[in-house]
Amino acid sequence: MNPNFPTLRTLTGRILATAAMLTSTIPLMAADNFLHFPGKDGPGKGKKVVLIAGDDEYRSEEGLPMLGKILSQRQGFDCTVLFPAGPDGVIKPTDHVLLSNPAALDQADAIVMLTRFRGWSPDDVKKFEAAYLRGVPIIALRTSTHAFDIQGEHPYKKWNWNNQAADWKGGFGKQVLGETWVNHHGAHKVEGCRGVIMASNKDHEILKGVADVFADSDVYTATAPPDATVLMLGQVTDSLKPDSKPVAGKKNDPMQPIVWTRERKNEAGTVNRIVTTTMGAATDLQSEDLRRLIVNSVFWGLKIAVPAKADVSYVDPYSPSMYGFGSERKNFKVSDLELGKALPPPAK
Repeated sequence: MNPNFPTLRTLTGRILATAAMLTSTIPLMAADNFLHFPGKDGPGKGKKVVLIAGDDEYRSEEGLPMLGKILSQRQGFDCTVLFPAGPDGVIKPTDHVLLSNPAALDQADAIVMLTRFRGWSPDDVKKFEAAYLRGVPIIALRTSTHAFDIQGEHPYKKWNWNNQAADWKGGFGKQVLGETWVNHHGAHKVEGCRGVIMASNKDHEILKGVADVFADSDVYTATAPPDATVLMLGQVTDSLKPDSKPVAGKKNDPMQPIVWTRERKNEAGTVNRIVTTTMGAATDLQSEDLRRLIVNSVFWGLKIAVPAKADVSYVDPYSPSMYGFGSERKNFKVSDLELGKALPPPAK
């Protein structure tokens, strides 16, 4: 044997070493457009929560990662956050078709969502539907009442917010969450929303440690379904400041429901625990007790004992953008929201 000729073992070793080097330098594109926050120790350990950001107005791409960090690092849930983002990781709120890593829904134990007028592909909606039919609890924020606006020939068109078919009128929002899009009840970007706890349901688990909720997004017009338990009403206030006063007149007589729960048997015969709130803009989530209400909702949905006062302090600094069309951060990437990275104030 020529001593200068490499043996089979040497060649194999070189090939494996080269492969390892190449693997280490090739970016994992599947992880560039979604976030995964493994859960620390906590009461949620072992449960997988999928958070779906997908709206073009209320900056869910900022708010839901912050909630995912709290759920994972403070409460122990394994959290995955999905976005309207392609392989390059750039978040595109106005692309209503994009949904990164829908396969995460296959393993979801609970879903937290803030979507608006999405038109996902049939395959993506099918994965969401499968989770729903498994009986996964759904915590739905703000515009999720009008989550879907599917165009063209599509097997899930009945999920549209304005579906008129008698068997699923009002689509996913009305049928599953309990309401679809109706109107702004408060003056948009002018009048705020103070949460008023329903005295008859003040001892509900979701309200543990919740006392002071204020949202600078306005109150929506809404009618909770007959089978719902209304936890909170929305008092329209005269400005977007937390110390604003209630407006006088008919806007607060009666007040609109802004948080309710349902336990609804779906088409597969399983029961979903549903929490719907018409609050949830990224700026709304600066309210500590609103964050606590949402975290408590995940516990309640999964039938895990709700902490007396859940820790919902920020994991990383959080300075959200004001809601509005066209207010999204430019060239904003999913990687900008990783654990350990602050959300800085938006550029002016």
